[in-house]
Amino acid sequence: MPHWKLTVAYDGTSFNGWQVQPGLPTVQGRLSQSIQNITGESVLPQGSGRTDTGVHALAQVVSLWLDSPIPASNLQRALNNQLPGSIRVLRVEPAPTTFHARHSARRKTYEYRISCEAVCPPTLAPFVWSCTWTLDVAGMQRAASYVIGEHDFTSFAATDPDLHARETEDGQSGKIEGKSAIRSIFASSWHREGSLLIYRVTGSGFLHHMVRNLVGTFVDVGRGRTPAEAIPGILEARSRTAAGPTAPPQGLFLLEVEYDNGT
Repeated sequence: MPHWKLTVAYDGTSFNGWQVQPGLPTVQGRLSQSIQNITGESVLPQGSGRTDTGVHALAQVVSLWLDSPIPASNLQRALNNQLPGSIRVLRVEPAPTTFHARHSARRKTYEYRISCEAVCPPTLAPFVWSCTWTLDVAGMQRAASYVIGEHDFTSFAATDPDLHARETEDGQSGKIEGKSAIRSIFASSWHREGSLLIYRVTGSGFLHHMVRNLVGTFVDVGRGRTPAEAIPGILEARSRTAAGPTAPPQGLFLLEVEYDNGT
């Protein structure tokens, strides 16, 4: 029974997130259906983490078992022939039997993209947050530095009433029903690429909407609504109401998932 590791990229615009939902188009659902069409097997591919409606991935990692003895190159080609153009399988590799896309992950990197153009091109709009405000990038950079390290990120976690019954962005539970919201952030910074302002963050894990809530708060800093030096206090408050708004989903990309050597 071959055990596979897939690396998948997708445009999340037309999908209701990664996780399969009855009657709704999801990335996991389309991948599962394509596998069944190819091999006849009913499997539920496991992703490294859940991405929400409208969120994209450049390197989502997926693990799955198949009975069919299909070569990796043939599986990749068959999947890309079955899947819509908005989902592409970039790599198919054999994986150790102990490998699990979510449980084996050690670090994840997300990227959030903001367009600073006065008029955002329609070809770019589905992949950025179009902000026409004047932003203090230096202040946003200072604010971003305050979240590096190990912190309780309750203030930056979604407050959905049913969140306790759901997975977070990366499949880990937040501080709901007594569970920990402590995460380690290894890198957090802003940089410019042409007309884009990009936030990149690497951490051990992320709570539901955590990256988007961080970005929304940092943009408030850039607009002068919140001082950069307020971030430590926001973290200490452990209250969603202390932080800024949630940035829209279309600017968020799952950029990279890292594992221990050998996987």
